[in-house]
Amino acid sequence: MVMTFGLVVVVLLQFVVQPCVAELVCQPKGSCAECLRSPGCAWCKQQGFLKPGESNERRCDLLNSLKTRECEEIIGQLGETSRLKDSDLNSDPDNVVQLKPQSLHVKLQLGVPQEFKVEFRRAEGYPIDLYYLMDLSYSMKDDLEKIKNLGQNILNKLQEVTKSVRIGFGSFVDKEKLPYVSQVKSRREKPCPIRMDNCQPAFTFQNVLPLTYSAREFKNEVSKQSISGNLDSPEAGLDAIMQAAVCQKEINWKNVTRILVYTSDDTFHMAGDGRLSGIFRPHDGQCHLSSDGFYDGKTFDYPSIGHLSRVLQANNIQLIFAVTEKSVPAYKALSSLIPQSVVGVLEDDSSNVVQLISEAYGNLSSTLLLEQDQTPTGLQVSYKSHCKTGEPSEWQSRGECTGIKVNEKVEFTIRLNASECLNGPQEVLIRMQGISEVLKVKVETLCDCNCDTEENSTHCNGKGTHICGVCSCNEGFLGQHCECEHNLDMTSTEVMLKNCRQNNVSQVCSGHGYCECGKCTCRGPFDGSFCECDSTSCERHDGKICNEKGKCICGTCDCTESGYEGRACGCSTDKKMCQNEHGLLCSGHGKCRCNQCECNPGFVGQHCSDLVSPCQTYVKCVDCTVQSELYSRSSNCSVACEAVQMVHLKDNHELPCVHKDVIYDVTLNNDGTVKIQYANLPGTVDKTKIIIGTSVSAIVFIGIAIIIIYKVLLELYDLREYRSFIKAQQQTDWKETNNPLFQGATTTVLNPLHSQDS
Repeated sequence: MVMTFGLVVVVLLQFVVQPCVAELVCQPKGSCAECLRSPGCAWCKQQGFLKPGESNERRCDLLNSLKTRECEEIIGQLGETSRLKDSDLNSDPDNVVQLKPQSLHVKLQLGVPQEFKVEFRRAEGYPIDLYYLMDLSYSMKDDLEKIKNLGQNILNKLQEVTKSVRIGFGSFVDKEKLPYVSQVKSRREKPCPIRMDNCQPAFTFQNVLPLTYSAREFKNEVSKQSISGNLDSPEAGLDAIMQAAVCQKEINWKNVTRILVYTSDDTFHMAGDGRLSGIFRPHDGQCHLSSDGFYDGKTFDYPSIGHLSRVLQANNIQLIFAVTEKSVPAYKALSSLIPQSVVGVLEDDSSNVVQLISEAYGNLSSTLLLEQDQTPTGLQVSYKSHCKTGEPSEWQSRGECTGIKVNEKVEFTIRLNASECLNGPQEVLIRMQGISEVLKVKVETLCDCNCDTEENSTHCNGKGTHICGVCSCNEGFLGQHCECEHNLDMTSTEVMLKNCRQNNVSQVCSGHGYCECGKCTCRGPFDGSFCECDSTSCERHDGKICNEKGKCICGTCDCTESGYEGRACGCSTDKKMCQNEHGLLCSGHGKCRCNQCECNPGFVGQHCSDLVSPCQTYVKCVDCTVQSELYSRSSNCSVACEAVQMVHLKDNHELPCVHKDVIYDVTLNNDGTVKIQYANLPGTVDKTKIIIGTSVSAIVFIGIAIIIIYKVLLELYDLREYRSFIKAQQQTDWKETNNPLFQGATTTVLNPLHSQDS
């Protein structure tokens, strides 16, 4: 993780971000040549165009402004775009055209951009050159055995896309110097850790097989290869990529789709690492292959990522990194800085390399990147992409579309803008990454005046040379038309300049103009005898100087249009909006300014007809008046009741304000005076006692009612029960019979004595 993070940091440091270019505006100049070099400006060479006293800078302005001022002879017209070669898109193998147009001529006025459309459609069946670049360090031993038999499979897979496919093979290990490769003789000859392995000496790069149509030749040459080894983990991969890219003849690249497949299971050395072995010379970006296809790498340091990226783009080579999973983060960081490159995860034995190449090629071919080569200083190029979604992108530093299929047409809008004059016509190459076709754009800036020269011109009173509408006066003369004659001695010059100074300490023409013939010729918006007045310094109303209803004279608005006044002529003199329904301005309690009421303190509303806290404001007036009436004394209430009409109401009234035993209301009369109506507060009843008495009475009444209802219901219940008992008693029938078992309680006993007497 530490090594990967460090690699990402180093890679990012090599990336250069293009600066943004700000939009430019016209800055007036005093001559035609200087004017055309001021972005956005054009020059009027028409005679009599300037008004008396105007400086030559007034000839330099925006093109539309000059036309508005009725100039008919303008230098620096808007640029134009001409199509020199514009062949239609074509997928015919004998005449493939994938980029349209092919050649343009663009003329640019500084600061005025030119736009044009570019079309691209990837041709179906476009030929492919695939160069397989393999790491032959010892850890790739099992991968080499797989690759020996995969050449035909790779060709078969790519032939599903195009019938014309060539394949080549190259290999790399590392530089043959310490600390990368052991310098012990036995270890140099057999650098593999296991002595029994068939191992070849280390090397930086070898072009084993140039591009060929023969899969059999690929298999035969790869089968001859054997594994090698080195001391450290990183390899010389960037060295190998550089040689494979720049050795066009040796690799046998053709003008077709070029793909470089890079396979490794570890990271790579980059620029600066060569110093560890005493190599300080930066890579020169040239081909250094020997006759037998080897590059020893002992002379030059490893190439930088930025250098390698530029070489790959210049040679239209698309790069596929097929690396094992542990190395993916490092190669993704590298791929982010190399356009038209992708990263795929390689199995440990390279068994999925065919499928990986197929998927990676699909990703590369579906992504379109349109950009230009290096542009001259002062020229900005921006792109707007019209991808298949139909919605154009924002302006970007390059055109980009993803998910594009073969035979699907895509449009781009390109904008060219020049901020300074170019040194003659310049050629800008615009290319689609990975495609050899380019759009050649010849760009030139319209910076030359090309005016005829007329010496001793009548326009210059015969005392100067007329060129581009301006008089270049002879010695001893000056002015718009060389009408001023002057001496060159100090005295006359001082006198002339003194007439152009407002006082002895001020600048000539206040620093805002030129002194000609003892009079100031003011620049831009300045005027006055000494250019002391700025016609744009007056106050504005709604963003308009003097509301466009007057003239700005030395910072003060002179409202010339009737019906307007104020510092910015923004106030209407009409007072209709200030009148209330009775025709009174602001109800007599404010001032009407700019057709709006500015109310006195205590009054608000459109017509100042609403009072702020009237009860609190006039409580002192009411209190004073009531006290005077209560004690029948004459009190001076004029201060508290200034301009107030007091009205005492009889009987009972409902009024909003309450003070002690008085209620009152504050309103305005039709004439705007304040009117206070007041009345005595009606006698009050102790509501608390009423509420308590009513509540207690209600409770007692409800209790008695409940008791009465209960007693009545109880009586009714008892009466019903009694009646039921009587009825049952009456319905009972008792029969009188003797019970044989019953013996009476009475016993009769006879006294024998008595019996005998009888």
